[in-house]
Amino acid sequence: MIHEKTQSLVHPNDNKIVLLILDGLGGLPHPLTGKTEMETAKLPHLDRLARLSSGGRMQVIDPGVTPGSGPAHLALFGYHPYHVEFGRGALEALGSGFDMEPRIDLAARANFATLESPGHVSSLVKDRRAGRPGDAECRRLCEKLSQRLGKEVEGCQVFILPGKEHRFTVVFRGAGLAAGLNDNDPQREGNPLIPIEAAGASSKHAARVVNAFLKRGLEILADEKTANGMLLRGFSALPQVQPFNERYGLKSGAIAAYPMYRGVAKLVGMEVLGAPKNFEEELAILKDRWRDFNFFFVHFKGTDTAGHSGLFDEKVKALQEVDAAIPAIEALEPEVLIVTGDHSTPCIHKEHSWHPVPAIIRSPLALPNPAAAFSERGLMAGDLGIFPATHLIPLALAHASKLDKFGA
Repeated sequence: MIHEKTQSLVHPNDNKIVLLILDGLGGLPHPLTGKTEMETAKLPHLDRLARLSSGGRMQVIDPGVTPGSGPAHLALFGYHPYHVEFGRGALEALGSGFDMEPRIDLAARANFATLESPGHVSSLVKDRRAGRPGDAECRRLCEKLSQRLGKEVEGCQVFILPGKEHRFTVVFRGAGLAAGLNDNDPQREGNPLIPIEAAGASSKHAARVVNAFLKRGLEILADEKTANGMLLRGFSALPQVQPFNERYGLKSGAIAAYPMYRGVAKLVGMEVLGAPKNFEEELAILKDRWRDFNFFFVHFKGTDTAGHSGLFDEKVKALQEVDAAIPAIEALEPEVLIVTGDHSTPCIHKEHSWHPVPAIIRSPLALPNPAAAFSERGLMAGDLGIFPATHLIPLALAHASKLDKFGA
């Protein structure tokens, strides 16, 4: 988290910064080859950038702590996630373009899922992602829920916001909705749905509302062949944070295909630039809006998706897709280009992990390392060492000559 003394040194200028986040970037060696996904991929442009950059590895939260995507992005933006009370539900809602109201809105991130016993709140979960339906199918299911639920559940309004594939968001609006609720997602197939319970007296009303919603929603979805269940997690209200632009003297734009990442950017006050469907559209927006901002957050999801699925070759392909796009980003001539991740998602693990994430900062003020490569081990000897993610934006500001000297 940026110190108030450091914040007082911020010196705005027109130099442009691009922060390119490869979700779930880091990996671990394949058991047959001994090489990680990054070491296996052919990355000529990223390897070249690594040799020209300051490099190292980034500890996203604390050693040994595995970060969720929301807290990880807050850390990347310079806000220590231990100091900001929030959950992923609010980020998903904001990223879907929904204007949450303070004190009366409670949001949850949701998955359509396949249940062994449709219509039952204690059913075993067969598929946590319901076979990954397409976006159009997700919209159909959300519309079905919205139409059949009626206007209210237990006196509260309910908003169903479609996302991508199996993902959607639920927002409950009403008085007395506290966020102290557990997830009903068991996190593993073959386990039963978990009853929603209140963490304390203040969240008992919210628990009643959510359980009533789940009971009715599962009845509505019971006739679906695949997406006959719902998993809710990350219940959260709207947190308050110091705006990113005010904090760092920047004019920032966020470009991301997935709502959650647009949500965390919106939470800290970045301007969300459209709702691109893929990385190609993200790059088109970057080029089109280049004159309008001096800080761009660009998010790439494919590396994380492959990591969660355990698809080593697919993660290699995703890395190579980003590598092929690097020249187009360089052609815009940003003064600072940062390429890193929000966390590691090793294919052999299929989940987020605590391992430090590779990071490079290309600028005229970087310290090149001719022996570097864009990989976990290829950046171990970099001048940045292992550094906290909350230091990334101050480092970006320094490389863009946006921080004055401290003291005489």
